[in-house]
Amino acid sequence: MSLSSLFLLGQLASTLPLVGVIWTIQVVHYPLFGAVGEPGFIGYHARHSTRISVVVIPLMLVELATTLGSVVVGTGSWSGLVLVLVVWATTFLISVPLHGRLATGFDPRAHRALVVTNWIRTATWTAHGAMLLVAVAPART
Repeated sequence: MSLSSLFLLGQLASTLPLVGVIWTIQVVHYPLFGAVGEPGFIGYHARHSTRISVVVIPLMLVELATTLGSVVVGTGSWSGLVLVLVVWATTFLISVPLHGRLATGFDPRAHRALVVTNWIRTATWTAHGAMLLVAVAPART
């Protein structure tokens, strides 16, 4: 198997699960933060953050490495790399600070901002996943 094929396989194996995770977070997890209730929210949020990080961080690292690697070897898409970088920027410049505010207790404004701004990551990861699926789709003649 060629290096470019390994990079593409790594992107598929990391990006497609991330697409599923982000849609679950966007439609299920984040909206339900408001239903947890004040007394148990800090503990709930801490457990959510720890558990989701175990799933998401390794996948994000593989996605970044394989997307960057494919661009370096000349077989990857610069637009795919831009999408990955948008996800990373949104995560660390917007989502992480909002989670930091929520870690000290439920804040309706931070919660609303998290739900609304997470659509950036949801759309971006979905677009990257779609690009990769198109890249591996069999050519039609």
